[in-house]
Amino acid sequence: MRLGRGAWLGATFTELGLKVGDADALAIQTTETPREGSAGAIAALNLPCEIVTGDAELPAKAFARQLSLPVRANVRPDEKLAYLNDLTDASERVLMIGDGLNDTAALAAAHASIAPATALDALRSASDVVILKESFAQLPPLIKVAKLASRLSKQNFAIAAIYNAIAIPIALAGFATPLAAALAMSLSSITVLLNSQRIRFAQ
Repeated sequence: MRLGRGAWLGATFTELGLKVGDADALAIQTTETPREGSAGAIAALNLPCEIVTGDAELPAKAFARQLSLPVRANVRPDEKLAYLNDLTDASERVLMIGDGLNDTAALAAAHASIAPATALDALRSASDVVILKESFAQLPPLIKVAKLASRLSKQNFAIAAIYNAIAIPIALAGFATPLAAALAMSLSSITVLLNSQRIRFAQ
């Protein structure tokens, strides 16, 4: 018994089909619907998006029309990875979202990657973020939080660098008592922690 694309079953159709023994393969009509919140998330992100899938061209285009996105169909896993690497070489920072086993290599190579909780273990391990809910409605806030976290991290490194640039020469010159050094270090740590807390106000 074989379940797969028509070309693999030796059939004349390209869609999903079922072949039992030596009998002719039977086409199976399937429809796919986007996850809840996908259309709103794509609109809110305001980023170039496209669908890259291993599905046959007709079902892939039918699905893409629901989201008004361009689509690349019949893309093998190695071709997905090569396409992603081409974008990276062109200085693009790619965010990839995938839930199929053939997405694993590309997810691991992407600048950032997201997988739903329903994806396979290997896929979740390769992703930077796992979305626990069925809906993708929280995708735009997730991107905003990630950008803010990156910005705050850089600010915290700058705070630490400024502190060391001031404190180390003073300590080497012998002008800092142990108590003053401890207070200054505590103040630096508190400043970094308070700055990090700003992420709670991300909208």
